[in-house]
Amino acid sequence: MHDGANIPANLDLKKDHSLSVQWSDGTESVYPIAYLRKMSPSAEMRELRKEMNTNPLTILPGSMGSGGVVTATGAELVGNYAIRIEFSDGHKTGLYTWDYLREIDPATVNEDGLTQSDRGPKHNNPLGL
Repeated sequence: MHDGANIPANLDLKKDHSLSVQWSDGTESVYPIAYLRKMSPSAEMRELRKEMNTNPLTILPGSMGSGGVVTATGAELVGNYAIRIEFSDGHKTGLYTWDYLREIDPATVNEDGLTQSDRGPKHNNPLGL
C-alpha cells in the first residue's frame, strides 16, 4: 500500500527532456530522462548503482557508455500504481511505482545517488536481521 501523497494528479512526459509529475499533495517533481534511465528500478541497474558507488572504475554497459543522448521512446501506465518507460537505448524493464518516483525525486535524493532501497537495511546488520 502506498502513501496517499504518492498519487500523481498529472503526468507530463516530454520524451527528449523530462517527466513532470504533479502530486496529489500539490508538490511537483521533475525527472530528467537521463536521470530516470540511470535510476531505473530494474535489478540490473540497482546492482550497477551499488557497484559504481564503491568502484569508480566500474565498466558501464555498452548502451550507457555510448555518450549518446538517451530519450524516452514510449511509456505506459501499469495499473494505478506505476509507469513503465521505454528508452532509446532499448531499456524498458524498469517499473517506476509512484512510491519509487517520490523516493528518487532529484530535489531530495542524496549526493551518492543511492536510494534507501539501494542501500539496504538502515542498521549495521549486513544480513538485515
